[in-house]
Amino acid sequence: MVTETMRYTDPIFRFSLWFRTAVERSPGEWFDAAAMTLATSSKSGEVTARMVLLKQFGPDGFTFYTNYASRKGRQLSENPHAAVVFHWPHLRRQVRIEGMVDVISREQAEVYFHSRPLLYQVAATVSKQSDVIPSRRFLLAEFKRLQESLARQTVPLPKTWGGYRLLPDSFEFWRHRESRLHDRLRYRKSEGGTWIVERLAP
Repeated sequence: MVTETMRYTDPIFRFSLWFRTAVERSPGEWFDAAAMTLATSSKSGEVTARMVLLKQFGPDGFTFYTNYASRKGRQLSENPHAAVVFHWPHLRRQVRIEGMVDVISREQAEVYFHSRPLLYQVAATVSKQSDVIPSRRFLLAEFKRLQESLARQTVPLPKTWGGYRLLPDSFEFWRHRESRLHDRLRYRKSEGGTWIVERLAP
């Protein structure tokens, strides 16, 4: 049973409501409510950001998949702190989430990998993400070669491909209001594990 208290004290529940609304009110096929900006940094403080897709979320965290040898993967191995931002302009809302990131099990990654379309599996295998390549023609040739060599076979899960889970310790829910007096609600986790809810000035 959903209570009114849950709507305000549980950030995962609030996120699920906002996310569902973003999906249901999608402005078009081009829009993906699961797209999020992922910001990571190296041990020395070099920060980078890019778009990734949220694949699962719940009380145990927010899961996305990528190449462990990519730039973001290398940064996460040095510094497991990260932040994500969801921006839903058609709702005039955004959500910021920060926390620690850990690697999901290889078994879970394998299940998801083989649920993807076959050509996605081939692409993930052939792409040494973030590496310099000589040309797009080279990439397409490697893709075709691997596709032909793996014809009628199960594509093995690459050793460098898998998933991460962001374990939130803070959320911020932002909603547009008139006169730029926007609503900002922050949820931060206390030492005891409960969520503290605070309203921030816009």
